[in-house]
Amino acid sequence: MALIFKKRTFRGGVHPEEMKELAKDSPIEVLPPPRRVVLPLSQHLGAPSEPKVKVGDEVKVGDEIAGAKGFVSVPLHASISGKVVAIDKFPHPCGRRMPAIVIEGDGSDELPWGKKEKEKIDELTPEEIRKRVLAAGMVGLGGAAFPSHVKLSPPKEKPIDTIIINGAECEPYLTSDYRLMLEHPKEIVEGMLIIKKALSAEQAFIGVEENKVDAAELLAEECEKAGVDAKVVVLKVKYPQGGEKQLIKAILGREVPPPPGLPLDVGVVVHNVGTTYAIAQAVKYGKPLIERVVTVSGKAVREPKNLLVRLGTPFSELIDYCGGFSAPPVKVVMGGPMMGLPQFDLSTPVVKGTSGLLLLTEDEVTLAEEGVCIRCGRCVDVCPMNLLPTEIAAYCRNGMWDEAEALDVLACIECGSCAYNCPARIPLVHYFKTAKAEINARRKAQAKAKS
Repeated sequence: MALIFKKRTFRGGVHPEEMKELAKDSPIEVLPPPRRVVLPLSQHLGAPSEPKVKVGDEVKVGDEIAGAKGFVSVPLHASISGKVVAIDKFPHPCGRRMPAIVIEGDGSDELPWGKKEKEKIDELTPEEIRKRVLAAGMVGLGGAAFPSHVKLSPPKEKPIDTIIINGAECEPYLTSDYRLMLEHPKEIVEGMLIIKKALSAEQAFIGVEENKVDAAELLAEECEKAGVDAKVVVLKVKYPQGGEKQLIKAILGREVPPPPGLPLDVGVVVHNVGTTYAIAQAVKYGKPLIERVVTVSGKAVREPKNLLVRLGTPFSELIDYCGGFSAPPVKVVMGGPMMGLPQFDLSTPVVKGTSGLLLLTEDEVTLAEEGVCIRCGRCVDVCPMNLLPTEIAAYCRNGMWDEAEALDVLACIECGSCAYNCPARIPLVHYFKTAKAEINARRKAQAKAKS
């Protein structure tokens, strides 16, 4: 069995309460298709998709309703059959109203793809694989939502020798990846082989935290059964173990250079297990990305579950399917509690990056006013990027962006370890996000002025 237990890990990190017991034993259930979906054009990093339909058009599930706008962009597909009734601005998980296509369902749900393979994977070239991944609208499903075909298209001068499939799922509460690994190990291994072929990589690893060792064992057995030369690595439980740079360090001992450095600079590409599963479905059967697994959890929801949900489904329908509220939530978060986005409108739709929907009670949320830094250095101790959070925050508070940039604020991965460990409850990540936005805005303005 290709199972390896690694003692090596990355520097820093924290150990928040896991809270995975709420939903980890809940098998994936299919949420019935909604009567109406709102599909934002911006569901990924890069340029938003560009509408290819107009109000009044009839569409079938899986139809491409918006096209990729540039290389770092992907198409968008109808997640239900029906009529396009609006193309306008609607609530978006980012907290703003953004352009979206609205489809009213007609009650039919004939899926145009089946379980018959289009061609054998061995018959496909790397370029054909990349084209299918792009055509499916595939993006990273771990939360970052980076277009998958771009990751599969490294520059010729930066060959990839290793792929890592990320099954760490280090965020508290979230169990959607865990359930995928338990219920679909064969498909994940197939997706891994597809990714490996697309990149002509020499070796493959699957990284899984030790609190999911049963999933790691299933994946190792599947690799052995399929005669796949890949290693399943069981890692220490520590947040943010699922960060790309931290995963590469823990498994391979390689250091990804600071920004603009990327994993491909050390010959590695990382894909989440959910993405890997979806890539297998897209390449083998031509299935576009119209649905994803979402963990609905927290003490404020009556029945925490893992649901297979059509994109564009309002959050309220997920909550209703899980029995509604068991207590009034004081905070609603899309994603995990460490890096997720607070939500204020339950009509907001599920998007490609929606890994979880958390409904948290007062005893699950730290409600405290920001205090004064006591110079304890705890934020420095836990920063996985070896930054000086307290010093950077001081510059950010005073609008000293050049000084913040000099201390590598752009290298911050916004994991929240520093804020989690801060006794003064300083919202450090908020300061860093503001600084990064200011610095990037200035860079764009300077580039525009030169052109």
